[in-house]
Formats: sequence, C-alpha cells, structure tokens
Amino acid sequence: MMKQARFLDWYLKIGIGSAIVGGGMEFFMINTDDKVTVLEAEKRAYENSPEAQAVREALNPWRNKDAEATKTPP
Repeated sequence: MMKQARFLDWYLKIGIGSAIVGGGMEFFMINTDDKVTVLEAEKRAYENSPEAQAVREALNPWRNKDAEATKTPP
C-alpha cells in the first residue's frame, strides 16, 4: 500500500509539471499567432510574384522542356 502511494505522488507531480509546460507552450503559440499569420501571408504573396517565378525558372530551366517532351510524341 505504501509503494502505491509513493508512485501516485510521483505521477501526480509529473502530470502537474506536464500541464504547466503545455500551458506555457499554448500561451506562447497564442501570443505569436498574429506574427506567424503575417509572415505566412507575406510568403504566399512572394511565391505568387513575378520575381519568384523568375527565380524558379532560373533554378530549373528544364522543367518546361521535360513537360513538353512528354506531351509530344517522337
């Protein structure tokens, strides 16, 4: 009986500690949500811009040639 009480106390301490850590993480995520939303919107706007398209073309100039080669029969 005494051993079970010791383990129950240990599990209770772990549970409380985990709840505190989890609550802190949630608090951090809630406070940074606006910043992350703005950064993601800026990233999406850049990805759809002509500059980003030019960078993609410059990094992989064969992308369209491969697609055309599969469309036209030899």
